[in-house]
Amino acid sequence: MKKIQEYSVVPSLPGKLAGLRVIASNLYWSWDPDSIELFRRMDPQLWESTRHNPVMMLQTIDQQVLEELADDDGFISLLEQVSETLDKYVNDKKTWFSREYPEAVDKFKVAYFSAEFGITECLPVYSGGLGILAGDHVKSASDLGVPLVGVGLMYQHGYFRQYLNIDGYQQEAYYDNDPFKMPLHLQRNPDNGTRKITVDFPGRKVVARIWHAKVGRVNLYLLDTNLPENRPNDRAITYQLYGGDKEMRIQQEIMIGVGGVQTLAAMEIEPCAIHMNEGHAAFSGIGRILRLVEEQGLAFEEALTVVRSSGIFTTHTPVPAGIDIFEPVLVDRYFSHLYNRLGIDRKQFLALGRRDPDNDLEPFNMSFLAMRLSAHYNGVSRLHGAVSRSMWRANWPEVPVDDIPITHVTNGIHIASWISREAGELYDRYLGHRWREDPTAREAWERIDSLPDEALWRTHELRRERLVSFARQRLKNQLIERGATSQDIEQSDRALDPNALTIGFARRFATYKRATLLLRDVDRLKKMLTDEQRPVQFLFAGKAHPRDEEGKALIRQLIHFARDHQMRRRVVFLENYDMIVSRYMVQGVDVWLNTPRRPMEASGTSGMKVVPNGGLNLSVLDGWWVEGYEIEPNTGWAIGRGEEYDDLALQDQVEANALYNQLENDVIPLFYDRGSDGLPRRWI
Repeated sequence: MKKIQEYSVVPSLPGKLAGLRVIASNLYWSWDPDSIELFRRMDPQLWESTRHNPVMMLQTIDQQVLEELADDDGFISLLEQVSETLDKYVNDKKTWFSREYPEAVDKFKVAYFSAEFGITECLPVYSGGLGILAGDHVKSASDLGVPLVGVGLMYQHGYFRQYLNIDGYQQEAYYDNDPFKMPLHLQRNPDNGTRKITVDFPGRKVVARIWHAKVGRVNLYLLDTNLPENRPNDRAITYQLYGGDKEMRIQQEIMIGVGGVQTLAAMEIEPCAIHMNEGHAAFSGIGRILRLVEEQGLAFEEALTVVRSSGIFTTHTPVPAGIDIFEPVLVDRYFSHLYNRLGIDRKQFLALGRRDPDNDLEPFNMSFLAMRLSAHYNGVSRLHGAVSRSMWRANWPEVPVDDIPITHVTNGIHIASWISREAGELYDRYLGHRWREDPTAREAWERIDSLPDEALWRTHELRRERLVSFARQRLKNQLIERGATSQDIEQSDRALDPNALTIGFARRFATYKRATLLLRDVDRLKKMLTDEQRPVQFLFAGKAHPRDEEGKALIRQLIHFARDHQMRRRVVFLENYDMIVSRYMVQGVDVWLNTPRRPMEASGTSGMKVVPNGGLNLSVLDGWWVEGYEIEPNTGWAIGRGEEYDDLALQDQVEANALYNQLENDVIPLFYDRGSDGLPRRWI
């Protein structure tokens, strides 16, 4: 039967609650604790079941609840307060950028292109560290007042949701994202029609609509090809993040890059600079050159000079295997129709993505392309900058490696997105509000020693208790869905100890991150875990890529270890690692464990997130921790001293022993060294 019309029946907001729609439509709520409390107070269960999605809440909440809230003076007072805070934030003209660069406020605009953006869990267009970094970058730009606009894709399924089978083997499931039920707005033309852009693909045109997310003061535009006018295969371009084969990947990157440039033009945005977050976005340079050639009549070399002078490329990978590489035949398939329009031949185009322009067999490298279309290149930590200079030295054969023009900008985090409400309120009380309102206010943090030890410790203990409660409930749900025995399900209520030293490990389960380094000497580990006087417990989370069988094997190994009857209370793996799980963990663990094989961790920002929550780091000296430990060793412990090994088995053995030694001799004794008042003052 033919569908005539589709209708959505949604609750009607009473007039007093009209401000809820305004608040829900700006993702500023995702890092404002009062806004989050506002939506949680509406219906706590609905807030959780919608994965913290206020737009979906407003579409599904019971009408009677809304009527009652409209008569609740306390709720209305909080609503007015949140509305006032949002209005003040969005319209504040005295931002860091306006103070530092007043002459550039109305002239400068930078476009930030990324394959993923981890803004909040109810907008699941991210997979891991790259996306979370991009989300924190956008939110920090908003706080600082940097005139930035983000460009990416709106994925119908996003990244996969992880669940484990009865044997502990990772399975993947994909669920539909409905953008109409998310904090997004469909961009429309003056006639109220859907605003669309069209990208030339071989023998056809692919149409995309534009979704807009307001992230504080920053606009984020996401392209969506799931439209009836596209062929089925083209509708699938924006189905899955990092899904499909090489052909799907090049299609997605054309849509991000070339389509993203067209999106900016459609929105009448002329950026002064293009920032490419990884090589996925490098085709943006091709899109810009094409516009300059066809719309302004520039020759190719002239357009290339303009594009290069305003291009910025951030690389996140320390290994060549992590870079997108396409065979020439695939590049021909998708770009041969542009060669003449650009005013160059095939060889010249392919040379943009090759180290050796004369090697006709060399594949097309997206990082080479990004560097050829940029004037500035950076790694994401000091060590990664050095690794990148060495990795790309062939591009500058006559230049000493230390003089290769690849710099570094060490990644950071958006503190407000990761700090617990309790810790934030504690800082407000003793540091004032400046730390929150002005991220550059170093003097606010100079008062950190004024925090009473007891207040900081009790706040941290509260968050550990909440982490344990969350983990128990999550574990129970996992076991039920996995078909575990009733005895196993019942025991989940006794998993973990809210007072024990709690160590967290959560990240992508790539082999180089060595999630199972801890299991090198099981007997030694068990001795620590079964110590009733000084209990230690580990909380794991993370996904392996769907095609990474070795990574999946690491998860299975951990699950089997955790099933040991002695370990069930002390080792827990939380499925489907996402921003919700991450927040509970970074806010509640005592120690963040990181064991990458140096120097393969480009930056790794997860460990940064425990710091404002009162957590310490225990990490190999890789990525950002090289700098963090050097600046202030008393914020944690180093595993090893930064050695690098040719014999990887020897490296694993040495560093596993170093890890056990640190735990046995430093971490555990310090945590349980308590004064007469019960406080671990040296730990604090």
